[in-house]
Amino acid sequence: MRIRSLRLSLAVMATAVAAAAATTGIATAGPDFGSSGSSSGSGGANEMTITLVRHAESLGNTSGLIDTKVPGPDLSPRGRTQADNLATLLNDKKFDCAFASNMVRTEQTAAPTVAKKHLGLNVQPGFREIEAGQYEGTPEAQAMAGYLQAPIKWLSGDTSARIPGSIDGKEFDDRFDQALLDVQRRNCANPVIFSHGGTIMFWSMMNADNADKSKLGTDPMRNGGRVVLKGSPQKGWTIIEWVGNPDLG
Repeated sequence: MRIRSLRLSLAVMATAVAAAAATTGIATAGPDFGSSGSSSGSGGANEMTITLVRHAESLGNTSGLIDTKVPGPDLSPRGRTQADNLATLLNDKKFDCAFASNMVRTEQTAAPTVAKKHLGLNVQPGFREIEAGQYEGTPEAQAMAGYLQAPIKWLSGDTSARIPGSIDGKEFDDRFDQALLDVQRRNCANPVIFSHGGTIMFWSMMNADNADKSKLGTDPMRNGGRVVLKGSPQKGWTIIEWVGNPDLG
């Protein structure tokens, strides 16, 4: 059942992006996520390299239902193993700060990494999952018909689109941006931020100057996936690494 639910979720996302590309003109050509980046994402004061990491498998993932409430479910047994393996995978990264959303699954995912890195964990609510509103608790397989409709519109610039009972694109983007300003004020140059698949993908695609929006369908964030961006809240962002499907066991 767990494997089936994950496949359904990924299939839904692929269908959503295909529909968006057909109706909004989203380009599907992949840019070069090279280390050089671009001019708009570099050169600003307090430039950062931020690593956005999706949480490990949660009991919400295994249920096949949309679950965005705070504090949310724990990691599954497999997710706890993934979190341990993620700490090993990220061991060579020189993080100077660590953040997690105010949801249990991100904090539990972060725990092995921050322990290995001897970092404190800062809880920042602005990195939380996109609230599902009236679609809370509905099957992930039905997300295209409800939960994802507004976020897909955000990618074409319609940030006024609102998830019924939840937020619109501007509110979502502003919330994440304000959280990043808090990270910057703490003088973090290379922070790791444990967040959520939808949050990471949609914010990155809305803000990176070299975003390849087709990756939402072709290489979405599986559990433990990460996006690395360079830049600053003032100058903008460039994606330098996208790892949608890490090998975490």
